[in-house]
Amino acid sequence: RQCVLPRWLDIPLRGVKYLLLSFFLYIALLMPAQAIHYFMLSPYSVVMDVKMLDFFRHMGTATLISVTVLLIASLFIRHAWCRYLCPYGALMGMVSLLSPFKIRRNAESCIDCGKCAKNCPSRIPVDKLIQVRTVECTGCMTCVESCPVASTLTFSLQKPAANKKAFALSGWLMTLLILGIMFAVIGYAMYAGVWQSPVPEELYRRLIPQAPMIGH
Repeated sequence: RQCVLPRWLDIPLRGVKYLLLSFFLYIALLMPAQAIHYFMLSPYSVVMDVKMLDFFRHMGTATLISVTVLLIASLFIRHAWCRYLCPYGALMGMVSLLSPFKIRRNAESCIDCGKCAKNCPSRIPVDKLIQVRTVECTGCMTCVESCPVASTLTFSLQKPAANKKAFALSGWLMTLLILGIMFAVIGYAMYAGVWQSPVPEELYRRLIPQAPMIGH
């Protein structure tokens, strides 16, 4: 059975993923676009790619210990990685907080079964809220899918009501929208000629076998 950390420990640990996100955003947003372009073509960037591949191909003792600790933690602490360490999850939470679409509950039709809160990966008390407005909500819609009463819990622009149908996004529609945006971005990058690395493949083939001997 997976345990739940006490509040005094849970809250500060949740801040770790935001610190990691801040670090990556700091690098991505403060570095000029032209500097990023030249960096991607620099010898250091090429070596960094090769060393990163070598990192996953031949894991060191420290890496193996870290991965093992994370796996063990995930066995005993529910959603340990997503809740405490994942910077992408932190980014999704911030996007969800700013989005006009929110998880909304119709208190009139709610049967107070508590399934939404029980199944929420972020342990948000959805069954006690009219509108979920927290950075910990990533909009995964697990709570909506677990609700046994139709149109009681929705991912919508306005509160669901019995006498009118609120404009809501289903899980399938959300998936299609995300896939559409992803393929549109990839298609534009390919059209603009920035999808493929400008570094010749032959250079990578020559450097990869020498990765253990290359320093940073």
